[in-house]
Amino acid sequence: QVQLVEFGGGLVQPGGSLRLSCAASGIAFSISTMGWYRQTPGKQRELVTTITSGRTMTYADSVKGRFTISRDNAKNTVYLQMNSLKFEDTGVYYCNWIGTDYWGQGTQVTVSS
Repeated sequence: QVQLVEFGGGLVQPGGSLRLSCAASGIAFSISTMGWYRQTPGKQRELVTTITSGRTMTYADSVKGRFTISRDNAKNTVYLQMNSLKFEDTGVYYCNWIGTDYWGQGTQVTVSS
C-alpha cells in the first residue's frame, strides 16, 4: 500500500523559512521521481518542484532561488526547504510520486504578518 505522509507546515512571517517533509512507503523510493505541488487560494494546483532518482531538480519560476528540494533515500523521505517566504506562497502543499496519482494528505503553509 502506497502512503505519502507530509509534515512541517505551519504559520510563518514573510521572509521566514519552513521545511516540509514527505515520508513515503510502499514504493521503490530510491528510483522514483518525487515532487511537491501546491494549491493556493483561487488557483489550480501547480507543480512547485521535482527531484529525480539521480537528483536532477526542477523548480517553478516563482520559487527558484528560494525553495530547495532534496531527498534521503535511506529514510524514504523527500524534503522541501522554503526560504524567503512570501504571502503568495500560502497554500496547501502536497507531496506527489510523479507520474502517478499518489498524493500526500497535504500540509497547510500560511505566510502572514
